[in-house]
Amino acid sequence: MTSIADTLARHSDRAEGIGTNRNAVKFGKQDYSALKTQCLERGVLFEDDLFPASHRALGYNQLGPYSPKTRGVDWRRPKELCSNPQFIDGGATRTDICQGILGDCWLLAAIASLTLNEQILARVVPPGQTFGEDYAGIFHFQFWQYGEWVDVVVDDRLPTRDGELLFVHSTEGSEFWSALLEKAYAKVNGSYENLSGGSTTEGFEDFTGGISEMYTLDKAPPQLFRIIQKALGLGSLLGCSIDITNAHDSEAVTVQKLVKGHAYSLTGAQEVHTHRTEELVRVRNPWGKVEWTGAWSDGSREWDDVPADEKDKLRHTAEDGEFWMSFSDFKRHFSKLEICNLTPDTLTSDEVGHWNSYQFDGMWRVGATAGGCRNHPATFCSNPQFAIKLEDVDDDPLVEGGCTFLVGLMQKDGRKEKRFGHDLNTIGFAIYKVPDEYKGRTNIHLGPDVLLRQRAVAMSSTFINMREICDRFCLPPGEYVIIPSTFQAHKKGSCLLRVFSEKQASASNMEEDINADIEEPEISEKDVDPHFKNLFKKIAGNDSEVSASELVNVLNSVVSQRADIKTDGFTLETGRHIVSLLDKDRSAKLGLTEFHGLWMKIQKYLQIFKEHDSDNSGTMSSHEMRGALSKAGFQMNSDILQVIVCRYADAEYAIDFDSFVSCLIRLEMLFKMFKTLDRDDNGKIELSLSQWLCLAIN
Repeated sequence: MTSIADTLARHSDRAEGIGTNRNAVKFGKQDYSALKTQCLERGVLFEDDLFPASHRALGYNQLGPYSPKTRGVDWRRPKELCSNPQFIDGGATRTDICQGILGDCWLLAAIASLTLNEQILARVVPPGQTFGEDYAGIFHFQFWQYGEWVDVVVDDRLPTRDGELLFVHSTEGSEFWSALLEKAYAKVNGSYENLSGGSTTEGFEDFTGGISEMYTLDKAPPQLFRIIQKALGLGSLLGCSIDITNAHDSEAVTVQKLVKGHAYSLTGAQEVHTHRTEELVRVRNPWGKVEWTGAWSDGSREWDDVPADEKDKLRHTAEDGEFWMSFSDFKRHFSKLEICNLTPDTLTSDEVGHWNSYQFDGMWRVGATAGGCRNHPATFCSNPQFAIKLEDVDDDPLVEGGCTFLVGLMQKDGRKEKRFGHDLNTIGFAIYKVPDEYKGRTNIHLGPDVLLRQRAVAMSSTFINMREICDRFCLPPGEYVIIPSTFQAHKKGSCLLRVFSEKQASASNMEEDINADIEEPEISEKDVDPHFKNLFKKIAGNDSEVSASELVNVLNSVVSQRADIKTDGFTLETGRHIVSLLDKDRSAKLGLTEFHGLWMKIQKYLQIFKEHDSDNSGTMSSHEMRGALSKAGFQMNSDILQVIVCRYADAEYAIDFDSFVSCLIRLEMLFKMFKTLDRDDNGKIELSLSQWLCLAIN
């Protein structure tokens, strides 16, 4: 119950703008300013209880308490390591980032990219932090985590051995922003060991909130040069590298002065005209030296035939490690290209265009929304569904009548789960065209009658067990539904689906609306069959009313005689809920017309239950619950469905008849209670603690 409350609170926070970079969520509810003020007033240095200077922060296996790698580790503050520590000295540069014994070079490459963009660096490393006058042993950093920015506080006790930092450190040994940044990122992910192994794109995204694409250059799509040009025009970050085949190749320099296993930035893409049109890309080596010496390098003869105005425009000579090369040579010599497309709030300059971005939280819960891929037709349609409406086609003349957009599917908290031996799920997504009769609606969940009778118009390039899969698509204007899933059915997980579109689009959850359309025919005593009246008199006794306990006995007597449905028996709690729902005269019992209304309701529920017991087992699969609820008049979203399945399904995710009736009665009662309290009919109610407790206990 508390986890549900936490989820609801996070949704409320996002609605109020909490989680943006300007109003980041306080990780662990730690407030940097308040904690720092307390330390300064008390004259003490901050010690972080949430991420203590102990083996727990280091790791659990390779960096566990009994590992040789952590033997002799001593936690020290920068002022204990050098006489004049600096947070940032003369600007942040790549020489501030030297790898220690931890296998997180992917993270260091991403940190190095931060040093190339002061604006983005300031979002991650808030300025004004120092070891100077107001030093209190506390620092803070901001990271994007699964759809929201979090502000992470750390103390400056760093793991050392023999007076040297164990992990990230600067070349000079007196600058500590990168070591403290690494510690904050380790805190977010549970431990330093959880940072071992990863992709640079993961760091890119957590430092920018952007969405990353990766291209293998020996399989580059024909339009890749144009994609690069458009990405640069949208302010995206582009990185490239040359794969290594063994440890000896790491940072080995080729004959033409390219460094293997080294992270480069791609900063330009232009066409030049000589006797033919040549596509060129501009590449930057963060080292500031060791430049490409092949065709189109600084001073090469290829520049002789380029018109002077074009040459000046490209500024082809440079001494800072930046160089031009032909796109064909780039694809031949480099192995991978990574593009991190940034969100509109990251880009404050009007000189670049902006993507339009949308994001949605999703959950795969066993028995409810963990439907697996299309290979599992019985459950596939249970997966979360998200709608996107594409209206305006691209301005690009090479894309005739198409709308370009990116879809990224990210699974959450994979690094935190590593210590428990949990592997990442294998994830992917499919995109379907919304049929005409469902266009413009947000109160539906497309079922087998729609999804299993048509082919997907697009799909993720693969299903893969990585944190995120992202693909680029170009589809005609129209309405589409994106269905994220795990490859196998019945795999639990949480995910974030993001859509970046070149043109304005609209995106939404397919199940935004929640509603109940409950038939309540007016029943008078004259409408009741005489035979039913006689039966009621026998049940009710002298007071002509049926109590909750009497009702339970009647219901259990009836259902126990049926071989076509399974039940554990109605409980007194269910009986009380039924009486509470139908008791119009507040006698805490059911009279004749109230009991007749219940009987009609039970008959309707039985018919729905039988229709959705597809295997005639006497129980209903929890995956059938959505359709059964809809038939009964309830429009539920996936969040509510997951709670229902958790509450009413058994260990095998089957729902028996008494549980089904109990669920529907409870839902009807809750809807009526809400409608009564929602006096302004605006979909919101406000309760005091006393009112809330009365309703919850009822």
